[in-house]
Amino acid sequence: MEHVAGPTVVLLGMMGARKTTVGQTLARLSGWPYRDNDRLVLEANGRPAEEIDAVDGTDALHAAEARALRHALSLPGPMIAAAAAWVVLDPGSAALLRRAPAVVYLRAQPETLRARIGAGAGRREAATDVGWLRARFAERDATYRDLATVTVETDGRTPEAIAREVLAAIG
Repeated sequence: MEHVAGPTVVLLGMMGARKTTVGQTLARLSGWPYRDNDRLVLEANGRPAEEIDAVDGTDALHAAEARALRHALSLPGPMIAAAAAWVVLDPGSAALLRRAPAVVYLRAQPETLRARIGAGAGRREAATDVGWLRARFAERDATYRDLATVTVETDGRTPEAIAREVLAAIG
């Protein structure tokens, strides 16, 4: 395993962009720990994301995910953290991302996202609708690009190739 010294890396992208898979691959290649959004939500809020959503609703989940991002950025680096897809729409979270050491947008086309999501197990029901994915992509793509220090195209690429490009880009 290579060991690369460096900053906290925040992975952005829509569901199906491969944040978890690429994050785990980055962790293996760099030796840095990886924390996915669900783990960060639990650490920052004391409850799992699914419970917050089911009991308190989507707005409460979004607030919990914003706290999770703040929590991730308060931890000592280096590390790799995956952020919830929607946080780019939250002004407070966007401001934090602008100050983060390395923000990587894992960009994939809606059709690729839909194929990766599969049956949608563990995802919101709308996630299996390519029209919904196209609308979210259109709504968020420019913001993801604006907030990212690097954008990596993931369509048709292996997690290993994507992770190596990320490591090269963040130096």
